[in-house]
Amino acid sequence: MGLREELTEGLRDPENLKFPQGFNVALAFIDRHLTEGRSDKPAILTPDETVTYAALVAQVNRAADGLTSRGLGNGDRVLMVIRDCPAFFYAFWGAIKAGFIPVPINTLLRADTYAFILNDSKAAAIIYSSEFAAEVEPALKASPWKPPHVLTEAGFATLRAGAKDAFAAVAAGADADCFWLYSSGSTGRPKGAVHRHRDMVVTSQYFAVETLGLGEDDVCYSEAKLFFAYGLGNNMTFPLWVGGTAVLNAGRPCAETSFPILARFQPTVYFGVPTLYATYLAQMPASKPDFAKTRFCVSAGEALPPTILQRWRDETGLWIIDGIGSTEILHIFLSNRIDDIQPGSSGKPVKGYRAKILDDLGVEIAGVGSGRLYMTGASIARCYWNNPQKTAATFAGEWIDTGDTYQRDENGYYYYCGRTDDMMKVGGIWCSAFDIESKLVEHPSVLEAAVIGRNDAAGLVKPEAFVVLKEGVEEDGVSEELLTLCKTRLAPYQYPRWIHFVADLPKTATGKIQRFRLREG
Repeated sequence: MGLREELTEGLRDPENLKFPQGFNVALAFIDRHLTEGRSDKPAILTPDETVTYAALVAQVNRAADGLTSRGLGNGDRVLMVIRDCPAFFYAFWGAIKAGFIPVPINTLLRADTYAFILNDSKAAAIIYSSEFAAEVEPALKASPWKPPHVLTEAGFATLRAGAKDAFAAVAAGADADCFWLYSSGSTGRPKGAVHRHRDMVVTSQYFAVETLGLGEDDVCYSEAKLFFAYGLGNNMTFPLWVGGTAVLNAGRPCAETSFPILARFQPTVYFGVPTLYATYLAQMPASKPDFAKTRFCVSAGEALPPTILQRWRDETGLWIIDGIGSTEILHIFLSNRIDDIQPGSSGKPVKGYRAKILDDLGVEIAGVGSGRLYMTGASIARCYWNNPQKTAATFAGEWIDTGDTYQRDENGYYYYCGRTDDMMKVGGIWCSAFDIESKLVEHPSVLEAAVIGRNDAAGLVKPEAFVVLKEGVEEDGVSEELLTLCKTRLAPYQYPRWIHFVADLPKTATGKIQRFRLREG
């Protein structure tokens, strides 16, 4: 019995998982492919290079050996601000194999957030691609914590070139800490979700194989980037688990970069987010993506409007399998199925996960009802790093508070009803109302501001701002200045699409802004 078969057998009972003693997950996703005869098969395809499984194994080993030779110790963190390219695979799996903790970071962040993560993680090393230097390098100067080892992507290549292409995996354990993913915070401070060695096996088997039916012949292409939990599964762990092939796009996801890749590499499974599906539909009268060999599409990151689902089916002949996942749970935990698609619904629980809905008093609702969604399953993060308060508020024993309000119908389908806090998803990425408001009030003309999520013409959530100007300030030109401020000082997806100037904001007796009244208005 091979390693994957052994692990699959150990996952047959989600309530009683079984893993080998000292399990290091790099053996399951990287090393085993050589003994299973895939040495010459493409593991990664990009417009610039093809990486076979044999080359992938060698480069992962070189990364592990090179980082070890730098003096990193067991459990040391390795921050990764790396574009979607083979080096991401090498750094991630090389760190895991050597007993280090890879921490992929959102490449769209700004210097102040990178500086916070550097200090919060106390990383021993950081590896970054040159296109992100303008934000990473100021962060390195500003952060109180200075990682001992700083490598550009080119420097990381030089490190590997001088290392050995054989490396014995460091013994770990299924429940041992393996990697972190930073999740957005409602107060502008990201939280490091600590994931274990077992977690990627669980999501890959229960969702990729048993929900989607992925296999060795599949070629996966994900518009969501590798630093997202969603993209990490779609374009790395899923194809590696089944022995398939990943197609990478280092550029920004858009028709100009994606359509040529689709035509050239002919993926069998396409992973996107609702915003991109809507964008591509708008462009289809002029240019259509080539889905000649695609079996189906997948969507997550934000709720998929039924109109987009039907229009996509009409235009391409393909169904979109919609679901919901999270950084803390690692991938999709509620999902439709290719033979069971309910428009407007997030579907039903994926195998290995259980859901419950609690009312405002914390009492579980049986059957039909709506309330706060809690999930349990074997891929849930152990905790938030260095944040016991948020850990206690989110992780409740075996259950996790998703922060989402959901409705369950009489047939067991779950329907998204919004957030229970002031977060919103914009283009599939968590966005904090607090972050945008804080930036708006930096403008010298602004007294106060409030931000909510509003549906655009396609039914997708975008930020909407309500701004109170200081006494005597005229509105002329301020809107454009606020847009420029947000676009240059926040992540690209965070700027408000609508700005309204108002005389005052609705508040409670204690002065707290009542955003729900802005939503109602």
